[in-house]
Amino acid sequence: MLKSGRRSSWFIDSKMTICAPEVMVDVASLLLEKVPAEVTAIGGLTMGADGASFVTAGVAATRGRMLNAFSVRKEVKDHGAGGRIAGVLDVNDHVVIPEDTVTRGTSLLEAANVVRDFGANVVLLLAVVDRGGTVRDLAAREGLTFEALFSAPDLGFSYEGA
Repeated sequence: MLKSGRRSSWFIDSKMTICAPEVMVDVASLLLEKVPAEVTAIGGLTMGADGASFVTAGVAATRGRMLNAFSVRKEVKDHGAGGRIAGVLDVNDHVVIPEDTVTRGTSLLEAANVVRDFGANVVLLLAVVDRGGTVRDLAAREGLTFEALFSAPDLGFSYEGA
C-alpha cells in the first residue's frame, strides 16, 4: 500500500538502502553529485527525507562541504522551538529537498512550501527513486526542478503514475 492509499504491484524500501552501512556513503555520494554548488542546506519532510539528508550532509562535511541539515515536521510542534523545521536551516539558505522514494511528489512539494514559507530558497527536489514518473511535471508547475538517481524503469518496473 502506498502513502496515497493506493495499492501497488511493487514496493521499494529505499530507507533500507540509504541506511545500510555498506552503501550509505555511496548513496550520499550519488546524491552529492546532483547537489548544485550554491546549495547550503539539505532537508525535507520527515521520515522520507531524513536518512538521505543526514547522511549526505555528513559525507559532504568529510569532504569539506558544509551543508546545514534539517527535517520538516508533519505538523507544527507546540513546545520546544516549535514550528515545522527541526535542525539547522537559515533564512537565506539555498536548499535541496531529498526524498527516498516518490510516486506523486506530494511530500516533496509540501516540504518545499514549508521551506519557502520559512524564507529559504528551494533549488532542487531530489529523489533516490522516482516510482511514479509524474513528479517532474508537477514540480515544474510549481517552478521547481526535480531529479532522481533512479527511475522505476531503471529498476525493471513500470511507472506507477499519479
